[in-house]
Amino acid sequence: MSLTFHIGRTEVHLPTVLLTLALGAAGGLLARQLHVPLALLLGSLLAVGGASVFGVKLAGRLPALPQDVRLVFVPVIGVSIGGAFTPDILREAALWWPSLVALALFIPLAHWIGFRALSATGQLDPVTAFFGTAPGGLMETVQMGEEMGADVPMLTMLQFMRLILTIVLVPIFFAWMTGHAVGSAGGASMGAREVPGLRDVGILLAAGIIGAVLGRRTRIPAGIITGPVLLSGAAHLAGLTEALPPGWLIGVTQVVIGTTLGVRFAGVAPRAFVVALRLASLNVALTMALAGLIAVGLAPLVHEPRAAVFLAFAPGGLAEMSLIALSLQISVLYVTAHHVLRIVLAVTVAQVFSRRLKKP
Repeated sequence: MSLTFHIGRTEVHLPTVLLTLALGAAGGLLARQLHVPLALLLGSLLAVGGASVFGVKLAGRLPALPQDVRLVFVPVIGVSIGGAFTPDILREAALWWPSLVALALFIPLAHWIGFRALSATGQLDPVTAFFGTAPGGLMETVQMGEEMGADVPMLTMLQFMRLILTIVLVPIFFAWMTGHAVGSAGGASMGAREVPGLRDVGILLAAGIIGAVLGRRTRIPAGIITGPVLLSGAAHLAGLTEALPPGWLIGVTQVVIGTTLGVRFAGVAPRAFVVALRLASLNVALTMALAGLIAVGLAPLVHEPRAAVFLAFAPGGLAEMSLIALSLQISVLYVTAHHVLRIVLAVTVAQVFSRRLKKP
């Protein structure tokens, strides 16, 4: 019996995939024992990412997990976010317009600051520096950068480093500032403690599967998570269910997402990794400092805690930032709405201003 098969164009070696998942789960459980914030996600990411960077072989191969596995679990986050839909939350959404306007100003400003800072190091050509500092739209910016002649391996690492550094730093920063997980009355619970009934399971499954399919086919931003958010939210607002995905399923989702991020570093040369880490750290530090300043001034205007505003402007991925909002009980719908808009704005700004760049 062959232990190797294909999912699409991806070759899958089953023993390596299973050991990679086991390593990610072990890293997550260890991190939870050490009381690391967002332990299952960060622990799996650091364990698998570290093994990938240092060339650790699992069943004779570098750590591997098909990215399609991630797509199966991401809708779980969307369904969980949909559980936060209530009439009160929708009324509060009318107060968010100042921060949505601020986000439209924040994206080009953060991109410009990051671009100028990385260009000043002299280690990147202008095209790679420009698309490597876009604060969102990872796959879209890599594709645009490739078409413009960027250094694609470095560009890809810069974008993944942006996402990963944000994921790692945000919950640690919150834990350091508060000494505990940040809470918010506007947040959603991190999964149900009780197993939902069969009717509720059916409704949640339908919201996740149909929402993901419709989201991708209609090409709405981040449709694989936005679609389930909308359908789950409609089901909860209509009173069809009050259930949420069980906590253990969200825990598994954290491990899968962390593991799929960690395997991205398989085969990366250590020297290139260090360069990308240093440059991405500079970019993320500047962007998060700007997000912090905005959070201080904007929070009173939108009637949200500073932590929620900061998380809404942090330059991470939609699924990952939404998962952090769920975990830390921070205004999850507010955060998610801003990150959907962030993706649209980041890609649009990159498209518009890239016309001024010259291909190297």
